[in-house]
Amino acid sequence: MSSTTPRVRTRFAPSPTGFMHLGNIRSALYPWAYARHHGGDFILRIEDTDTERSTEESVQVILQAMEWLGLGYDEGPYYQMQRMPRYREVLEQLRQAGMVYPCYMSTTELDALRERQLAAKQKPRYDGTWRPEPGKVLPPVPAGVQPVWRFRTPTTGTVSWHDYVKGRVEIRNDELDDLVVARPDGTPTYNFCVVVDDIDMGITDVIRGDDHVNNTPRQLHIFNALGATPPRYAHLPTVLNEQGEKLSKRHGAKSVLQYRDEGFLPDAVVNYLARLGWSHGDAEIFSRAQFLEWFDLDHLGSSPAQFDEAKLRWLNAHYIKHTDGTVLADLVRPLLWAQGVVAESPDLSAVCELLRDRAQTVNELADQAHLFYRPTVPDAEQLAHHLSDAGRAALAELRDAMRNLAPWSREAIAATIKEVLKRHGLKMPQLAMPLRLIVTGREQTPAVDAVLALFGQDVVLARLDAYLGAA
Repeated sequence: MSSTTPRVRTRFAPSPTGFMHLGNIRSALYPWAYARHHGGDFILRIEDTDTERSTEESVQVILQAMEWLGLGYDEGPYYQMQRMPRYREVLEQLRQAGMVYPCYMSTTELDALRERQLAAKQKPRYDGTWRPEPGKVLPPVPAGVQPVWRFRTPTTGTVSWHDYVKGRVEIRNDELDDLVVARPDGTPTYNFCVVVDDIDMGITDVIRGDDHVNNTPRQLHIFNALGATPPRYAHLPTVLNEQGEKLSKRHGAKSVLQYRDEGFLPDAVVNYLARLGWSHGDAEIFSRAQFLEWFDLDHLGSSPAQFDEAKLRWLNAHYIKHTDGTVLADLVRPLLWAQGVVAESPDLSAVCELLRDRAQTVNELADQAHLFYRPTVPDAEQLAHHLSDAGRAALAELRDAMRNLAPWSREAIAATIKEVLKRHGLKMPQLAMPLRLIVTGREQTPAVDAVLALFGQDVVLARLDAYLGAA
């Protein structure tokens, strides 16, 4: 960026009206990354003017989701309801300039107008009944009715902008009606508040979902009326679910925080979301630092992205596999505590390092870790299936050999098992399967020598003695 280029300032401006899925939070990830890439500022703004649907609970979901994913903001959160005096001040400026006017058309009249237009196969829109024009006689003002305030949209020409995703977008002004910018109680509406906020907060780049494309020409007109330079725009294509429907709660989408609770790692989710509409060559897996170094708006996709939970789970498994055991232990320990499992010995970090290749989520890792911290009784039917008379004799010899094994290590255990197998002419499963069942109670575990090394000599011998009888 040159010294004359304004400092990049982006924003995430969610409405706290309920559900937040991964498609929603992608609209925070990209402006966050763009600001970080350019050394700029990322602002969080809560657009809570919909007082009937906005809730504090939804605000907390937004804040917790951003904190979990590490999407730190430089300013905010700003709340639109706390900025009402400012909106009214700007609205008065537009009144004085003749850019807004009172409209007394009731909801009933507006509905009837739309029904007539639909019947005539016309686009439903406000018809300008109360718009002042030279020589026009307005209807009588109805008694006791508080008007809405409408913006005087230009009726000729076009409004256009360059969109980083869609390219040049141009709309004829005669396709737009006069936008309501203030309700009868004087509360400003969404599109008006957004413009005032973007001006006051110096927003240079707006990166948001393409469900806002229809709002953009209206907002550009308000920017122009206020003599302000509008930001640059990038409208992100919709995220679809696995069935090709728009990602939503109604179509089975999960809350962002549900992924946290199911044991997904934030870096894995960020990596997955980054590729859900943006690319850097063929790179599929990259660090957060690489993402911030590479991110730009020129490589945003123009087609809808399709969410694939199987791929997210695969990516999460990769991140777990490459996460330090100490870090994983800090995530797993509270899950074990919640299930009444105290992970004292063996060391949970070592357990996580052993098991991490076999888990797609932290929750799966915690479930697998149970075998090291809960007493177990081998299934008699399974043991009978795997343990022959020859295997029993080899198992007894192995138990005796391990009693004096020093040091107790994976390498020493593996060597001892091989020696016993060789003397008895057995194959590994004939000894390893019953050994695994007796010590862990499970048929499937990581390599038996690694598992025994972690359990410790005393535990392994005690469980063998309990089954074979003390020597």
